Amino acid sequence: MTVLVLGGAGYIGSHTVYELIDDGQDVVIVDNLETGYMEAVHPKARFYQGDIRNRAFIDSVFEKETIDAVIHFAANSLVGESMTNPLKYYDNNLCGTKVLLESMVAHDVKKIIFSSTAATYGEPERIPIKETDRTEPSNAYGETKLSMEKMFKWADHAYGLRYVSLRYFNACGAHKSGSIGEAHNPESHLIPLILQVPNHQREFISIYGDDYDTKDGTCIRDYIHVTDLAQAHILAMKYLMAGNESNIFNLGNGIEFTVKDVIDAARKVTNSPIPAKVTPRRAGDPAKLVASSDKAKSILHWEPKHEDIEEIIASAWKWHSTHPNGYKNA
Repeated sequence: MTVLVLGGAGYIGSHTVYELIDDGQDVVIVDNLETGYMEAVHPKARFYQGDIRNRAFIDSVFEKETIDAVIHFAANSLVGESMTNPLKYYDNNLCGTKVLLESMVAHDVKKIIFSSTAATYGEPERIPIKETDRTEPSNAYGETKLSMEKMFKWADHAYGLRYVSLRYFNACGAHKSGSIGEAHNPESHLIPLILQVPNHQREFISIYGDDYDTKDGTCIRDYIHVTDLAQAHILAMKYLMAGNESNIFNLGNGIEFTVKDVIDAARKVTNSPIPAKVTPRRAGDPAKLVASSDKAKSILHWEPKHEDIEEIIASAWKWHSTHPNGYKNA
């Protein structure tokens, strides 16, 4: 089976490509390399550099390759940036997806797995969050992802284009080989930011607010290893290829960790003091985001294998300690 991975040079996309190839799949990657890296591209995948907003380009890929299913990671994903530059997010995330779907319909490709987010929920009504809970995004990034989900829904209704939307919680960790990992510029994710301290790239880690209604006043998140996320994409693809209906699934471990919990775990893993300083809250940050992944476990038979936060951080540290500048000078 040939799978087109959009954004396959990015963090989660590259890890998913590695798992797909280990699973025996034929993989084609499209990435504009705005935030992805050629060094993250699996040597056995076929690579096309271009932007999904370019209809002629994406048409050319579908014409050259016989694609059975698409996995869509190609989107901007920084919460803070989405609040200061929301139109960038509407342009790339929504306009890009519209062009992609037009090309898929034209080339009769009718299976897509979509990289969505817990940010679609906003400030949750309850913990753990279920797929049927209210979706009221508190930032523009989450709003665009929710709008993309609705685009898939109506494309399914009109054209029979089946989709699975996977709402991730906090993706983290790195490939067991240590050869690929998380590399964002600027970096905005907690674990790699923490690890910049023992890597001598920052003096301390900032804690954005310690006055939330949580056990220690810091935000609570659900951390899910990137390889477990990648496996869920393969299961979702097989679910669609088996003829099942469109669906939405949460992906998380369902375990609560505060920011301070994660910093403490990183101190143990790295054997470093990692100083922390409290700074003002960030706009659009919900106090708690924790998943119920019961639906994914029941229907997709997904079982995350990496639940221990220290194990997750250790895999990230294996990557960051050997690649302090990410893929640059790797």
